[in-house]
Amino acid sequence: MTRALSKSQQYRALGLSTFAFTLCFAVWTIFSIIGIRIAEDLSLSDTQLGLLMATPILTGSISRLFLGIWTDRYGGRWVFGILMLTTAGCVYLLTFASTYAMLLIGALGVGLAGGSFIVGVAYTAAWFEPKRQGTALGIFGAGNVGSAVTNFGAPFLLVAFGWESTAQIYATVLAIMGVVFIALARPDPLSEERKSERSKSFMEQMEPLKELRVWRFALYYFFVFGAFVALALWLPHFLIGVYGLDIKTAGMIAALYTIPASLFRILGGWLSDRYGARKVMYGTFLAAVACTFLLSYPPTDYRVHGIDGDIQFTLAMNLPMFVVLIFTLGFFMSLGKAAVYKHIPVYYPLHVGAVGGVVGMIGGLGGFILPLAFGVLNDLTGVWQSCFMLMFVIVTAALIWMHYAIRTAERVEWAANEERTDLPELATPHLFYPLKHRSPPAVSAEHRFGHGQMKDGANL
Repeated sequence: MTRALSKSQQYRALGLSTFAFTLCFAVWTIFSIIGIRIAEDLSLSDTQLGLLMATPILTGSISRLFLGIWTDRYGGRWVFGILMLTTAGCVYLLTFASTYAMLLIGALGVGLAGGSFIVGVAYTAAWFEPKRQGTALGIFGAGNVGSAVTNFGAPFLLVAFGWESTAQIYATVLAIMGVVFIALARPDPLSEERKSERSKSFMEQMEPLKELRVWRFALYYFFVFGAFVALALWLPHFLIGVYGLDIKTAGMIAALYTIPASLFRILGGWLSDRYGARKVMYGTFLAAVACTFLLSYPPTDYRVHGIDGDIQFTLAMNLPMFVVLIFTLGFFMSLGKAAVYKHIPVYYPLHVGAVGGVVGMIGGLGGFILPLAFGVLNDLTGVWQSCFMLMFVIVTAALIWMHYAIRTAERVEWAANEERTDLPELATPHLFYPLKHRSPPAVSAEHRFGHGQMKDGANL
């Protein structure tokens, strides 16, 4: 960071970006509410409705890649503001759609709101020193609560005004925020350094993506974010099918899962700063393995041949226990979401947009792919708990890969007789400085933390 920043400047940037992201996330999930009325008006099947709801998730995921690159080049102020104005226009035009095909095209534009995440990450991270980036990004990421804003607020608008007017209100609010953001936000502190990157080709900007580490981060995020979004969409259907709940109760439980699973991201950022991102990721994955294993166990009848005859009993998870486990799972997933993005500005301070865009894209694709996979598994196995079986496989693979990578880096440190850090890879120059145009500072291992930053970074 080239100059000292006041706390007021930092909080201004964080507040604007968090509020803007919350509104974008609310828009991104708007079809979860207005889609129900649209399905009634057009007599859509469940498959058609599911595709309509998932289409914005797909666009929001893919758009993160190029939006991240543009943010690296031009800065978050203009990219974020223009993105909100463009998305607002798409939401407004959606109200003129009269056929299912037109709605799908409109949904592609609405999905751009989901790409706001990587823009905000790159913009917010630039304002904070490394030892506070985890907390700052955790607060920003809590904008996921925008989905709860839609779940609680949009139904009232829908009943009072209809889906078209609801979409127009959303578009108006987002457009106003786009103008406000451009007017009040300031160019980030890395804008001058970033100017030198503009002359680089697309392939040069994407050079960090050649590293396997980036794709390992993407797998982490595929679970902690992608599976979180997928489960938030799938839970009402699951609760109705397994426990026979009505739609109102099922929706309320799903909403109560979404809110804490978003807000605890702030805690995840603070814990990553205080105790280290690696420790948070280990806790996240170990807890998730335990929760998904228990949740994946279907109701089973047992018969034991005893001395005096057969003994029969049933093992099944009741609703209170399910709610406790799903809340626990959501809590740790929210911590993991913050921890994953704590890594990126540390390893790639000038490529947060490009690297974070890919990680965010893969994570978002999880929110599109997994609900479809859950449905396919239900059809193939006839077991409701098969969705959690798939999640168990994914998180176990992520845990094994992470543990292997960390142990491999530790062996490099041990061989060189270097001090170990919380993220061992950070003490290994050839892993931390992969780009030809960058070289590590000539400092001791305990200070080896990008751009000569202090030892605080070693306890990431």
